[in-house]
Amino acid sequence: MRILYLLFAVVFLLFQAAPGSADPIFADTAECRNQGNFCRAGACPPTFTVSGSCHAGLLKCCAK
Repeated sequence: MRILYLLFAVVFLLFQAAPGSADPIFADTAECRNQGNFCRAGACPPTFTVSGSCHAGLLKCCAK
């Protein structure tokens, strides 16, 4: 029975993914982030402007 706890821990560690690793990298998203900007689904915050798109045009790239 003790082996089940160890087996569960090993399986959990094997299938654990890093946050965001499942997201495909789009060219426009990579370009936005390389410029120090960020992607947002809604409108950009008041002090930011839209400088492009992210995730193949689904999101907005917000820049300072």
